Amino acid sequence: MLLYVLIGLSLSLAGVAGLQFMYMFYLDRLDKERKKRLHELELRCKNLSCRLSDAETRIAKQNDLISALEVYNGQDEEIWADVLDEG
Repeated sequence: MLLYVLIGLSLSLAGVAGLQFMYMFYLDRLDKERKKRLHELELRCKNLSCRLSDAETRIAKQNDLISALEVYNGQDEEIWADVLDEG
């Protein structure tokens, strides 16, 4: 009878060890997938950073152009204000 108990105990311990191995393989696979996803996110972040810096430079150029045009428009408005005041 004791022999059957020991056989049952050893089989149950072997089953627990098997479950632990399966869980370990599962965690290893999750770790690899997370590392892969992190690498993809880093590449996307780098790409978006480049696009952001390009957009910022374009906005700066457009702001310079707008400010240059406002200088010319501001001179015309002053002239028109003088003409309207004389009339």
